[in-house]
Amino acid sequence: MKTIFKSTILLAVAGLSLFTSCKDDNESNPTLTQPTTFVLNEPSINGTIDLEKTTAPIVLTWSQPTPYNNFNAPVVPTYWVEISPTGQFSQAFDANAEDNTGADYFVLNETFSSGKNVQLSPESLNLTLLQMFGWTEETVPAALPLSIRVKSAVRDASFNEYGVIYSNIITLMTAPYYKVLKPADPEIWWLIGSDIADGSWGSDIAKCVIPMQTIEDEKYDSKAGQGKTQWIGYLGGGGFKLRGALDDGWAAQIGQGAAFGTFVKNDGGSGDIKVPAAGLYKITLNTAELAKAGDKEETTALTVEPYDGTAKVYSGMAISGSFNGWGDTEMTPCSTGWENHDWYIVHDFAAGDEVKIKEAGSWDFNKGGIFVDYSAGMYVYGVSNGPNLVIAETGSYMILFNDITGYIRFIKQ
Repeated sequence: MKTIFKSTILLAVAGLSLFTSCKDDNESNPTLTQPTTFVLNEPSINGTIDLEKTTAPIVLTWSQPTPYNNFNAPVVPTYWVEISPTGQFSQAFDANAEDNTGADYFVLNETFSSGKNVQLSPESLNLTLLQMFGWTEETVPAALPLSIRVKSAVRDASFNEYGVIYSNIITLMTAPYYKVLKPADPEIWWLIGSDIADGSWGSDIAKCVIPMQTIEDEKYDSKAGQGKTQWIGYLGGGGFKLRGALDDGWAAQIGQGAAFGTFVKNDGGSGDIKVPAAGLYKITLNTAELAKAGDKEETTALTVEPYDGTAKVYSGMAISGSFNGWGDTEMTPCSTGWENHDWYIVHDFAAGDEVKIKEAGSWDFNKGGIFVDYSAGMYVYGVSNGPNLVIAETGSYMILFNDITGYIRFIKQ
């Protein structure tokens, strides 16, 4: 796979403490500098922000700190927004931790490359506060000051941070509110690599990457959505990895350690996972166990083992339903260069449409069931000759289907 970071960045972050020139250097040589702070601007807000009634985002802006270096090798820092209800910033809240006693600030999941028009969702802020404090309808405060600061640092190819500095702190008065928390979506990682889909290492869902699948009757943590996920399919031995997200620059990933069977978390230098022989494999990832491993540490949360069942290789799959007179609208195989068991299609549906997944040209193999909702669509554990799938909301959906597990996922486009 391709190297993500340019060599100039790697060289620049090798040491971000103040460098001084040797007496033989001239003034035009690059000089690495270490800024000490930068300015977080006061937003144009009057009075208390009602987190329930305010629909417009809270906009933050900040100045770019003095460049970490100048002349020929600029380094772009990464920014994190940190928010504290106490103003202390001593212990970060971790949504995945079992015990957050003493936590007094939280970090927004999103990172930023500049301080231009950074928007905070009032609804998301309120949700995080509810998770952090566990308020009930009786204990949620009428008013709560939030202290906000911005952290800046430069990250290398392994996501180590250098030159950490902080902005000034601003305080916004907010009015939080109570609402019943919806259980978190199951945490889903993505398969990518030479063995996966088209083998291109690209980030297009279904064409290049395939999501792991939830497991029927598996219990998932309501706060973090963690638990066991799986995928069953053909691996040719060309190599693959797992990614935690497709938009994080490979910050969350799992690769191979010293040999097949050892797997390493968040190590950009880890190898591709290569099975010893081509065939059907079952990949299982326990995201709850994975959360306990540190970066660059080996983890037993991932297992890759030969599949002990058999699987028919189908020449075609289709969606069929009330929208096409119960005919066949054929799906596309995710893998075309080797044995395929994953299929996809993007299709527009109206509310009330009924759907099934079936073998193209035959009803001998078909899957239906009852949808489970998640934030970006629905999924279902397909049942042979099961009930028709009923679309609740008009829209365009990407449908993914695994013909071994019967798992069906609808992603709202």
